[in-house]
Amino acid sequence: MTASASSVKNPARTVLRTELRRGIAPWTGLAVALTLLVPLWSKASEWQGSWGETQSQLHAATALLGGPLVAAAACWQGGREHRRRTAELLLSVPRSRLAQVTTAATPIVLWAAAGYLLALGVVFAATAPYTGAGGPSLSIVATDLGLLLSIGFVGFVVGRLVRWRLIAPVLAAAFYVLLGVPSYMESDARFLSPAEQYMLEGSVPVWWFAPVLLAWTGGIAATVLLAHAARRRLLAVVPLALAVAAGAVIVPTGENLFRDDPATTRRVCSAPAPGTPQLCVQASDAPVLPSVSEALAGMFSRLAGVPGAPVRYVSTESDPKDGEAALAHAMRGWGTTRNELTDPQAYASETALSLTSRDCSAVSHWDKREGAKRVGLTDDAVRSWLAGNDATWDPEARPLVTRLEAMPDAGRKAWLGRYLATLKSCAPAEVPAL
Repeated sequence: MTASASSVKNPARTVLRTELRRGIAPWTGLAVALTLLVPLWSKASEWQGSWGETQSQLHAATALLGGPLVAAAACWQGGREHRRRTAELLLSVPRSRLAQVTTAATPIVLWAAAGYLLALGVVFAATAPYTGAGGPSLSIVATDLGLLLSIGFVGFVVGRLVRWRLIAPVLAAAFYVLLGVPSYMESDARFLSPAEQYMLEGSVPVWWFAPVLLAWTGGIAATVLLAHAARRRLLAVVPLALAVAAGAVIVPTGENLFRDDPATTRRVCSAPAPGTPQLCVQASDAPVLPSVSEALAGMFSRLAGVPGAPVRYVSTESDPKDGEAALAHAMRGWGTTRNELTDPQAYASETALSLTSRDCSAVSHWDKREGAKRVGLTDDAVRSWLAGNDATWDPEARPLVTRLEAMPDAGRKAWLGRYLATLKSCAPAEVPAL
């Protein structure tokens, strides 16, 4: 059989190949890729190095930016016959209405999916060199793709039904609102929105997450498509029932759609070294350990040989035990960028603050008690000296820092040992004076 005879025998395949190469379909794929990459790249410091944060940001951009864009492009494609005044001509085509609709809409959704996958590849390649434990979630990738495919078919049907030329941008705005508003709800019904903001830092979806979400979004799209184009429109009841059943699973489950990711929540510690405290963080933050160790090197040298000094510093996600202290939290995009601390001095100061802070909130009128101000100034002075920071919260603490610096090394270590032993005390008389 010749190529031309094969084309005549399979006109739908010929039309699909043509549509994939021409019209707005290829431009839709490029537009989706750029729409996702431009805002993501502008905030790269917030997600590079974290698989969870990378996918959270990509998911949000896909739903709130890519989804309305695909809906508008598919809607414009759906109204093409009305604009060309060839809608009546299609009635004479021997192919079924459902076949015509799917053939005309498929190029848009396929190119939209290609644009998403291109953006996915770029951001994954950008974050991979800086990541610690864990990995990307294929479930989130599948549901994001399912959203673009579903919204594309729905947009195409709207374009076929509504002849108004401005329906495409109006539909995009409507989808933006429809997808975004549920995120502000407190009810678990918000998880029905494909644009719900998933907190994927340290968590992963349950194994049945993708099938149920795809049944929900895909069921709605199939219902719209069959109700519009199927010869027997009652068939639309089947995907509608599937969507309702999926929704009945999603809403009661709510936040339990996600579970802790053991690969990222386990603790990773620096190698033990004589005279140097260990640093322990979540596995996902393990690549930041060298930068943290360098930032705290001065503080550790000042505490070397001090009785009762912490032997281990743990991330704030963990509760410090005896002999441990809390590390400061460095948020990506603010405290760390590509596994490097943006302000090592501030990080050392915050860690020293967590070490020297005492919780006296349960003590009635603590601030007015005799000696409370002296204790506060002493805490401020020790924090500033440990961090090697000239600035103090209270200017009156500056002379105390000078006294601490002027002490003989042995006397200062002995005094710091007595001071550290009183950090859980709210009795001013027990805190040694400077």
